[in-house]
Amino acid sequence: MSPIPGSGLAKGLAVTLRTMTRKSVTEQYPDTQPDLPPRTRGVIGLFEENCTVCMLCARECPDWCIYIDSHKETVPAATPGGRDRSRNVLDRFAIDFSLCMYCGICIEVCPFDALFWSPEFEYAETDIRELTHERDKLREWMWTVPAPPALDPGAEEPKEIAAARRTADKLAAARTEPTEPQGGQQ
Repeated sequence: MSPIPGSGLAKGLAVTLRTMTRKSVTEQYPDTQPDLPPRTRGVIGLFEENCTVCMLCARECPDWCIYIDSHKETVPAATPGGRDRSRNVLDRFAIDFSLCMYCGICIEVCPFDALFWSPEFEYAETDIRELTHERDKLREWMWTVPAPPALDPGAEEPKEIAAARRTADKLAAARTEPTEPQGGQQ
C-alpha cells in the first residue's frame, strides 16, 4: 500500500504547529544557575597532597596540555643505620585548558587520586594565554568536587576495609582486656 501523497508534509506541519503553540522555557543564565548532572565534566581539580609526580597524566594526555616540573629531595633515614631515600617534589603543575579536550584520560590514569572532575564551568578568559591554570587555581577547584556517590547498601564490603576493620577490632579488644600484674607483684 503506497502512502498518501503529501502525508509526510502534513505530519511535519502538525509537529511544527504543536511546537509553536507551546510556551518556551528560557533559563536566564547569570541569574539562574543551571542544574548540572552529578558527573559533569567542567574543569580538572588537583589534590596536590596525593600527587607523587609520577608524570603518568602528562605522558598519557593526547593533547600534551599538562605541564609538570619537579625536583628530587633526599629524605633522611627513619631509623639509625637506615638508607636515605629520595622523593620527587612538585614545583609546577599546570593545565592549558585552551588545548584540553576534556577526555578525562589524565584523571583515569592517575594511580594516586590526585586529579578529579569539578563541575565548575565558569572560567572563561578574554586572553587565551590566561587559560593555562597553575596548581594554585587547580587546587581551588578541588573544593568544588562533589562527594562520591554512596555505596550500594547491599554491596559486599571491600577486602581492604574488612581487613582493616578486623585489625582495628582486635586492637580495641586488646586495649579493653584487664592486664594482670607480672612477677607476683601486688
